[in-house]
Amino acid sequence: MRSRFSLVAAAFLALATVLPVSAAHADTGTTRTTADTVTADTIAWAPCEEVPEAECGTLSVPIDWSKPAGAKVDIAVARRKATDPAARIGSLVINPGGPGGSGVEAVYDAPGSYTEELQRRFDIVGFDPRGVGRSHPVICSASVYNQMPHTVMKSQADFDAWNTFTKQLHADCRARTGPLYDHVDSTDVARDLDALRAALGEEKLTYYGISYGTLIGQMYAELFPGRVRALGLDSNMDHSLGVAGFLSTEALAVEDAFDQFVGWCEQDTSCVLHGQDVRAIWKSLREKAQRGELVYPSTGTKMTELQLIYNAALGNEGPDWQTLSQVINWLNGGAEPEWAPPLPGRGPVEGDVAELPTTILCQDYNLRVRNYTEYAALMRVSNALAPDTRYHPYPIDDLPICMNYPTTNPPHALKYTGDAPLLLGNSLHDPATPWIWSANAARQLGSKAVLLTYEGWGHRIYGKDKCQTDIFDEYLISLKVPPHGTSCAVGTPEESLLKQRSQRPAWPTDRLSWAAPGTK
Repeated sequence: MRSRFSLVAAAFLALATVLPVSAAHADTGTTRTTADTVTADTIAWAPCEEVPEAECGTLSVPIDWSKPAGAKVDIAVARRKATDPAARIGSLVINPGGPGGSGVEAVYDAPGSYTEELQRRFDIVGFDPRGVGRSHPVICSASVYNQMPHTVMKSQADFDAWNTFTKQLHADCRARTGPLYDHVDSTDVARDLDALRAALGEEKLTYYGISYGTLIGQMYAELFPGRVRALGLDSNMDHSLGVAGFLSTEALAVEDAFDQFVGWCEQDTSCVLHGQDVRAIWKSLREKAQRGELVYPSTGTKMTELQLIYNAALGNEGPDWQTLSQVINWLNGGAEPEWAPPLPGRGPVEGDVAELPTTILCQDYNLRVRNYTEYAALMRVSNALAPDTRYHPYPIDDLPICMNYPTTNPPHALKYTGDAPLLLGNSLHDPATPWIWSANAARQLGSKAVLLTYEGWGHRIYGKDKCQTDIFDEYLISLKVPPHGTSCAVGTPEESLLKQRSQRPAWPTDRLSWAAPGTK
């Protein structure tokens, strides 16, 4: 398949050298000095209302871990017990990412997401992180949220409008959510995770996290290195990045994924756009969106360029190239797709309140910019690195929301002092968490961290092929890591995982890597 990956990889490595760490690094000690012990509270388990085959409960933890005797918040937890009690190793805690992803619902879906062997050996346990879903979600007044300006800024006036709006938004959300609003970063969640470990009766933690869930695992490794049994981190965040590095590497990732899609379409006759100039069609759609003339056929709604670019990211997460080609063809006047995804991106919400898990991202990453001049400079870099996709829609949609909001878990290079080996994994062509993020995270974590590379496409590598699925299983079960530099070629799928997944498109309309309320 034709690819520009060698150029993209070189650009990634250059950016990793030039733009790795935010200036906020010096502040990291403020979040790591308290609450190093937890009390093993118990969880009252009962059949889950939505899925009685699973058990649900809550775990009470301090809102502010520096005040362990202070106000509490209840964390929603679910589990499926090991299918073979005699072979049970313990509890495997999972997190599907986000921020905003539900670990409770990930447990509901566990039979279609994890091998039978993993389910046989572990209780599969998930939790909704604080500020998410069933765990006291961050909420704002819908009337305020729905006043949100367009997230792609074009002028200083747009910047000023966002500056004014975010002051109102954060004041409203803080009033609606309460004290928890300022305590939802991933170090807080890592402390909750340690409380959950203790409540489950585990001496050490066995954990599998995907995407944003890897940041929870990384923070746990830093805070509690001696309590790690196994951390399987799939499609990693890179917490060393400042705003410039974050946006640039993301732009490169979505452009690379789009290149892979175009290469497939040029070679595979099953692509509805085969034989056509896909890049030219895509460019014409972007220009049409810029003029306000692009309409989403199923709703009659005018599409922004941002909403169009969302399709390039979402269609490559699975990837689901067939649907992506059909959507592009549909927007260009062709036939309706076999399955038409909802209009992507943020949109107005109904009801009295809107959830805002983006708050978590704002507390973990310093995405603030000083003025429109700085913002425009960042966008020019993204546009140059990504001539087709222009920028990555996820962080661009979130960046303005982080104005006037403190970063409580400032970006920094990871430090792991434990003895347990760690397993990180990533695909080469991941549109959401670039391969270089996992490579950087593994390097920062040290010699105990092994990076497994999947030489394929999409976001999350577990379950895509038997090679990496078996390696993750062997690590979580037997604590064996592969040699440094191990990679898995694209090969035979792990049938037991893909049976249920094949019943729905591999297009994450309801579980974006970053929050997009309009798609839920």
